[in-house]
Formats: sequence, C-alpha cells, structure tokens
Amino acid sequence: MTAAPPRMVDAAAVERALDYPSLVAALDEAFRAGREVPLRHHHPIPQPAGRDAMLLLMPAWSRGGAVGIKIVTVYPDNGRRGLPAVIGTYLLLDGATGAPRAVIDGSTLTVRRTAAASALAASRLARTDARRLVIVGTGALAPHLVRAHAAVRPIREVAVWGRRREAAEALAGRLAAEGFDARPTADLAGAVRTADIVSCATLANEPLVRGEWLPPGCHLDLVGGFTPTMREADDEAVRRARIFVDTREGALHEAGDLVQPIAAGIVSAADVVGDLFDLARGTVPGRESQDEITYFKSVGTALEDLAAAELLVQRL
Repeated sequence: MTAAPPRMVDAAAVERALDYPSLVAALDEAFRAGREVPLRHHHPIPQPAGRDAMLLLMPAWSRGGAVGIKIVTVYPDNGRRGLPAVIGTYLLLDGATGAPRAVIDGSTLTVRRTAAASALAASRLARTDARRLVIVGTGALAPHLVRAHAAVRPIREVAVWGRRREAAEALAGRLAAEGFDARPTADLAGAVRTADIVSCATLANEPLVRGEWLPPGCHLDLVGGFTPTMREADDEAVRRARIFVDTREGALHEAGDLVQPIAAGIVSAADVVGDLFDLARGTVPGRESQDEITYFKSVGTALEDLAAAELLVQRL
C-alpha cells in the first residue's frame, strides 16, 4: 500500500484559506498549548558578489498531531533581480506515519503567519484605540502587516516609509484601494512621532527608528531583523519600552535589536517582560497603561508555521 500523494498548495490557496482573524486565533491557541520546536538551523551561503545568503531549516511537531518543516532561503540582493528576498517551501507530514500530507507555498505561509504573530502581540500590547500605523519597509511583508494589525485594532491611517519613494507610493496606493487612509511619507521621524503603532519589516543593518521619536502609548513592532548584526531601532527605543518577544530562545540569540543593546549594557535579558507564550497564557500582563511604550521583537518560530499549515489543511 502506498501513501496518497501530498496536496500541492499554491500561494493563491494559502491567501484564500488564511484570513487574519482566524489565523491570529490559531496562533493564540498554539502558543497557549505549545508545540515541540527544536532550535532552527542557520547555514550561511557565501555569494561571489553582494551580501551572503542564508538557508534556514525550521522543524516543529505536536504530540499526536502533525509534523512540519519549512525550508527557507534568504537572498538579500534578490530585489535587483526582481525576486523576493525570502523564498520558502513548507512540508507538512502525517504525525502517525511521516507520510507527506501537503507541500505548501512557504513564502506566502511565512508572510501571513509573521504578520499574524505581530497582530497577536498587538492585541495584547497596542492601545485598544490605536488607529494610526506607520509601516517601515515596502517589501512583500509590509501590506500583510497592515492588514493583520487592522484585524485586531481599528487602524485607519497608514503612513508608508521606504528607501525608494516610488515603492512607498505604490504600496500606499494599494492600501488606499483597500480602504485605508494611506499615504507615502519621506519624513519618518514626523510620522513616528504621531503613530499609535510602528511596524518595521526591513533588512536594515543600522537603526531606522529612533527611540526619541516614539510618543507615549506607542507600540513598536520589529519584524525584519533575524541576525545579531541587523537593527531596525536604536538603543534608546529599547531603553524606553517594556520589552516583549515572540520566543525568548530565538530573540535573545538571533535579534540584533536585543543582542546588541544587551551586550552594550543598555538593557539585560531580565528586562524582557514576556514572550507570546506568556501573553497567550496570561502569565504576564500586556499593556499596563495608556502612556507606556511597548516593544515587540520577533524572529519567527516554527510553531507559527505549523499552526498556520494545520489550519490551512483543515480548510482545503
């Protein structure tokens, strides 16, 4: 007897099946229940010209449930070739037999679960009346972050900042067509100073957001950096805020936005108030006042991929 061939799930099917309210709820449940998530593998791939690439292997499984592994490549210079920087494939296996159940477009699964994880954090950390969002970066993840945050907070105004003005204008136009009051901005400092939520999704190695710009009550969502050398916000931002992460193990080892200020003595690992496990389980409080600044740093976890893939297959 041979196993049935796996389902091939393309990007369009992922988009149709994983609406943000349902996906945020699925991640909330997964962080409450927990999954088995070994530390992911990083393998640098030197490039003859330009920045080095990276191969990531991210396995996870649930006891008595499915097994999954995501295979991701990160080629930072792909924009010059008209290709996304991050490309991935997700393989979902039957937990009882190991037989493949589905081969899923990993890039689309990744952007949706990443955006949903930020929205899950914002549902505990952003002010309930948050309506002004600044999105820093114009890549594939940026519009998903806007939509996901809008699923948990009443986001109406969106300021889009990017290194290339034309990319910011194009993204703002797409968001405006979806009903957001969206506009491009060249004044990142001015936009941040009036923001309720600032969400960063870049491959920056030097800080873009300054802590002195953050207004009382702001929630800072840092998504892009995934190595100790990458930064999206400066030391003053982390010093002023209550700090949360997606997972302590991942963020405290991989996130330059925390690794660097901890090494410099600006903050310590003990200053990380909680992670998504804590927030989902209610073991630490989220936002405690209207005026406090909250800070969420994610580097991604295979738990999120598995939860998203399981929800997806249930809906096929």
